[in-house]
Amino acid sequence: MNPTEQTNNHNEESAEMLDNSGNDNIGSPENQETNAAETTLDPVSKLQGELTEVQDKYLRLYSEFENFKRRTTKERADLLKSANQETLVSLLPVLDDFDRAQKSIQTTEGFEAVKTGIDLVHNKLKNILHQKGLKEMETDQKIFDSEFHEAITKIPAPSEDLKGKIIDTLEKGYFLNDKVIRFAKVVVGE
Repeated sequence: MNPTEQTNNHNEESAEMLDNSGNDNIGSPENQETNAAETTLDPVSKLQGELTEVQDKYLRLYSEFENFKRRTTKERADLLKSANQETLVSLLPVLDDFDRAQKSIQTTEGFEAVKTGIDLVHNKLKNILHQKGLKEMETDQKIFDSEFHEAITKIPAPSEDLKGKIIDTLEKGYFLNDKVIRFAKVVVGE
């Protein structure tokens, strides 16, 4: 067979295959218009379906996020309430000791027993607060630092080595877990 005969044979086989499949009108103008309309509608409807799906996912995600924000806000508030509750419950024994000390003062004639009782209650309170992370700020004859101290007044330094240092502490400063919660009110030598 020469190449021309092979091409004709191939074309005949293709035509038979088209006739057997029942799609012999594929090339007709009416069929082309229908196929074009279907391909035009298919991408549009496909995109609309995808858009609807994406919008649904967005709404679900937005709803989940709003619920998450509400839940975490509530949990944070509950955590703050329970943290305060824990501290207050740990201070109740100190309050009980103060009540006992007041009753004891009324019946005691010697003040040495009262002093001992007050010292015990004071130490108990300091220990509980220390366990919760509260620490006193050291200020005696330290160099004045505005990050930790608040200068109430300046007075002439009694000696040359006390210039710029803290001479007296009017109100103690405190740290809570290494964060300043109250600055020390001090008198500074100049």
